[in-house]
Amino acid sequence: MENTTLPPYCEDYFDLKRFPTIEVQIGNISLGGKQAIRVQSMTTADTMDTEASVEESIRMIDAGCEIVRLTAPSKKEAENLKNIKEQLNKMGYHQPLVADIHFTPNAAEIAARIVEKVRVNPGNYADKKRFEEINYTNESYQQELARIEEKFTPLVLLCKQHGTAMRIGTNHGSLSDRILSRFGDTPEGMVESAMEFIRICVKNNFYQLVISMKASNTLVMVQAYRLLVSKMKAEGMNFPLHLGVTEAGDGEDGRIKSAVGIGALLEDGLGDTIRVSLTENPEYEIPVAQKLLQKFSSQEKFQVPTKNQELSYDAFHYTRRNSIELHNIGGKNAPVVFADLSKKQDITAANFFAFGYQYSVPLDKWNISDLAADYLYLGKRTINFEIPGTLGLVYDYEKWASLDSKKENQFALIKSTENLPEELLKETLFFLEVSSENIDFQSFNIPKNAVLVLTSEQKNKTQWFRYVRCELDRKGIQNPVILQFENNQEDAEEFQLHLSSESGVQLLDGFGDGIWLRAKQSLQAINTLSFGILQATRTRISKTEYISCPSCGRTLFDLQETTAKIRKKTSHLKGVKIGIMGCIVNGPGEMADADYGYVGTGPGKITLYKEKEVVQKNVPEDQAVDALIELIRSHGDWVEPPKD
Repeated sequence: MENTTLPPYCEDYFDLKRFPTIEVQIGNISLGGKQAIRVQSMTTADTMDTEASVEESIRMIDAGCEIVRLTAPSKKEAENLKNIKEQLNKMGYHQPLVADIHFTPNAAEIAARIVEKVRVNPGNYADKKRFEEINYTNESYQQELARIEEKFTPLVLLCKQHGTAMRIGTNHGSLSDRILSRFGDTPEGMVESAMEFIRICVKNNFYQLVISMKASNTLVMVQAYRLLVSKMKAEGMNFPLHLGVTEAGDGEDGRIKSAVGIGALLEDGLGDTIRVSLTENPEYEIPVAQKLLQKFSSQEKFQVPTKNQELSYDAFHYTRRNSIELHNIGGKNAPVVFADLSKKQDITAANFFAFGYQYSVPLDKWNISDLAADYLYLGKRTINFEIPGTLGLVYDYEKWASLDSKKENQFALIKSTENLPEELLKETLFFLEVSSENIDFQSFNIPKNAVLVLTSEQKNKTQWFRYVRCELDRKGIQNPVILQFENNQEDAEEFQLHLSSESGVQLLDGFGDGIWLRAKQSLQAINTLSFGILQATRTRISKTEYISCPSCGRTLFDLQETTAKIRKKTSHLKGVKIGIMGCIVNGPGEMADADYGYVGTGPGKITLYKEKEVVQKNVPEDQAVDALIELIRSHGDWVEPPKD
């Protein structure tokens, strides 16, 4: 059930309304309040290289970047921000600059006099991280808070004096030993880490704040932001939010993961600026962020018919909705994936390759991949060849009823609860398609052997599907639910981003026993996205996961090239999580979820980790990928890749 001890994390669970924040001035840009959601990114060049930093900033700004962040790991980089700013201004570029600070308060204090905004990470600004557990009494913990206030207040006063905004940016992987010892590795710990710093700012009447709660785990990230908003509301605060998923990776996986995490919050009206963190050139992040935001540009929506503003589940802690098990759907089964050939005129075995099945003619057998769909919707079509027995075939009811002989893997789909045929009620399961807008819960009567296929024609599907979920819970209806999403966009990237956003939020809240995407894209693109969304929400793991940071001025090797090398040799290791970090700031803490870590610790030198433990230090870069494979092998997680 909903945690009623805290205020709601959004304005209305069943009506999309933006969280009203104060406006923060960042140079010539206002952020928060009724301002448009801003898009930003971060340079990858060495901040000491003025020319490269200026050139890269210009490429980002020309692509639509509204706020440019640069790393300032020490005093010298902070001081050089002045040269970078002057060069940009001379060339007619006046977008606000942000100094990214981690371990060096003196660098932050220099930067606060130069740039329009300073970002500090509470986990390492005033604390150290040695992965030590410390036992605190209430008194000793208060002494620690006093120490932090003494160290942080000078920066607060400087920012206040110079009109410099500040982002207090908590990262899941860099929580301090103090926070971990007190609150554990939790969203609660992330929020408290930021709130300690926020309270110091408020005490000094400094309100030009933006807050972030980033994590590479989308579930942790979403829960942390939700909890942050509730905590701020409880203490009378409403600072703007900077949204982002750290170390999302590259390519399709990075886009899906970012859209799942960022989108889940935008779907509830949270967020005032976003950064899509891809292991790609920063200017490539901008159009991705813009396309994601396009989903929320339209205000057109149909009001959900509910007066009850409470949730039937806890939005701050993951619990999968209880559902009965029908065949391999619901219960404790991983969510299933649907493929759709209902519009295909002539169906052949070759069509099955697109959704994970490949037929070998010489061996007369099917090969089933890890990305093999579980159910195939045929509608009114039929197939005249043998298929794998693991694949369920779903027909429209009339077609199913006309089959000469029905096999165990053939199921009917019907779109009405009125006068359900008796033969369906005798089956092990059938699929019942219902529209979220048209369910009359006063008279809704569903047989125990029905799997619901939930649809909606409305743009605010998040609220509609949430409404149905809560009504099902309140009425004790535990039939499994397949979530169907339809998308008619021609642009492949928009298709990925928009569907990831609206389906991801449901899965992160534990709703959905399967996913069925219908789109104009290719069958393979739809299938890959389906499994990618389940992977990004960690509801079904089907491939290797890469936790890879975006490049920045601290990076000690070519992240894009190295990620590609590691992916090429390890992409067959289903379920293994590999962190690829450019510097010690982003590792090992930022790869908190990784099984293995590859971290730059000096020019041409790599340190390898097993989880958070250092295994090999200063491995030459040209030997490091092979050393990583040997490390994986030594812990029993290596399997040989399949032969072509």
